[in-house]
Amino acid sequence: MTQPPQDEPTAAGPEELRRQVEQTRHELGETVEALAAKTDVKARAQEKATALKEQAGTTAAHLSEQARAKATEAAHLIEEKVPAPVKETAAAAAVQVKAKAGQAEQLWQEKAPSQVRDRRGALIGAAAAVALAYVLLRRGKK
Repeated sequence: MTQPPQDEPTAAGPEELRRQVEQTRHELGETVEALAAKTDVKARAQEKATALKEQAGTTAAHLSEQARAKATEAAHLIEEKVPAPVKETAAAAAVQVKAKAGQAEQLWQEKAPSQVRDRRGALIGAAAAVALAYVLLRRGKK
């Protein structure tokens, strides 16, 4: 028979030996489960995909918020520097942009996948603000 490892005490009796055997079986079972989980490539790939999807959603929300803040800042800056006739033209352009945004919203509802559609409000708001700022800046240069 082999000698017990130096760091583990020997069993004092049959009951202690049974407890040690059961403990060893439990540890071995956990080790086997851990190894099986590491070899399950499909499950690991799904976990990674889920994590990346959540990260992309968080990043998209953050970028959308930044775009909204920048558009608001640009709109205030333009409001201060643009003459009245240009503001009137911009207001007319804004009406057109809102109409186009309504059409885009309808098309969005019909064509966009549900995962993307859930964040549509933030995306459309940011796009409309950027479009309005662009129109106002272009009109101001002329």
